[in-house]
Amino acid sequence: MKTRMSLTLAALALAPAAALAEGHGRDLPAYVLQPNAELVTMEHLDALNECDWDRLMAQYPEEVLFMLPNGVWVEGRAAIGDVFAGFCTPREDGGFLGATFIPERVKTIGNTVNVSWRMEADFLAEPYKGADAYVTHDGMMYVQVTTFDPGEMVFAE
Repeated sequence: MKTRMSLTLAALALAPAAALAEGHGRDLPAYVLQPNAELVTMEHLDALNECDWDRLMAQYPEEVLFMLPNGVWVEGRAAIGDVFAGFCTPREDGGFLGATFIPERVKTIGNTVNVSWRMEADFLAEPYKGADAYVTHDGMMYVQVTTFDPGEMVFAE
């Protein structure tokens, strides 16, 4: 039997932010610059697949912005850190630890890398597909526009 989750990434990002900030309990890591837009994006996807919070956060400047479905914005490095602290928890705790994002198509225009991807995980009844646009500058990721919406995923029971 399949179940569809109604939680959106916006809820993950906004509702438990204070709890997540206490939950990850880490200082933000030093920046790690990448030599070009594609490598910023590939580092992001690899760190995401590993749920490596330090590597994820090392690529975001203070003024980072995530644009989520339904017009929700999450701004600032600390707020994004809270999002990934929640993301990188086990499924039973509402996170996505163990998910793998697989790029299917990539198109780079200037410093923006556009990726269509599919997410696979043992806790999904079927792969979930989405797309992101990653706006980079000076070896870091400044803006991410994403279609990622857990409410559209079909979870295994």
